[in-house]
Amino acid sequence: MKKIFYAGIFTIAICIYLSACNSGTESAGIPPPPAPPIYNCVVQKTLPHDTSSFTEGLLIYNGSLYESTGNNGKSKLLKIDLNTGKIEKELKLDSIYFGEGIAILHDTIYQLTYREPEVAFIYTLKDFKKIKELPFSTDTREGWGMTTDGTYLIASDGSSNLYYYEPSTFKLIKKIIVTDAGTLSYNVNELEYIDGYIYANQWKLPYILKIDPANGQVVAKIDLTDLWNNIKQKDPHADVLNGIAYDSASKKIYVTGKWWPELYEVQFSK
Repeated sequence: MKKIFYAGIFTIAICIYLSACNSGTESAGIPPPPAPPIYNCVVQKTLPHDTSSFTEGLLIYNGSLYESTGNNGKSKLLKIDLNTGKIEKELKLDSIYFGEGIAILHDTIYQLTYREPEVAFIYTLKDFKKIKELPFSTDTREGWGMTTDGTYLIASDGSSNLYYYEPSTFKLIKKIIVTDAGTLSYNVNELEYIDGYIYANQWKLPYILKIDPANGQVVAKIDLTDLWNNIKQKDPHADVLNGIAYDSASKKIYVTGKWWPELYEVQFSK
């Protein structure tokens, strides 16, 4: 993202966490979890994407693409024709807000904002009419990605944490910690819930993490290095990989990035 990178905080947290884990596993004689397998990303179809969109949230609902874009003064909520890239509906956020992750649950749109102020917007699906706005809290005091498991809203804040919220109030229900081979993950970003797993972009890295929500463990990593390199050759202005959308009806997965000229239908394979 555009975010401040909490390198120092993450390093300290990781050291503390590893110390605790190592002492516990050594005394119990339990080895750390193995490194997750690396999957490939195979492009099935290339679709247009607006290069002015600083993608923060991406999803498909009832066959339409919805996107939340960032940057103060340029943040929008969009409904887009998936095949043509044409904008069908648009809502501009006030310039004080930096748009972030989105989720749709029961025909209601939820949109996070980055920080200062930390609020979430709730809209009607049909006309993007704002129903209300609610404060939310994370450890970093920031909102990044968001998805839903059909019951809760699940959000990231750029750390190793995932937060589960009650949709109508944004009351924090629980928090899980994402780990990769026994160590804290980091920069967990845009999210998508697919067949019981949470998929997450990892900011500034060409990976998508497949996370088991039961224990927070990364069970696979999808390598999109080739795709990212290809985009940079086509458009040097393109920024980081960010955006995962899943069409539950067609079982198709789509990915893109910030200011990317293309959206891709992809398959993940071992």
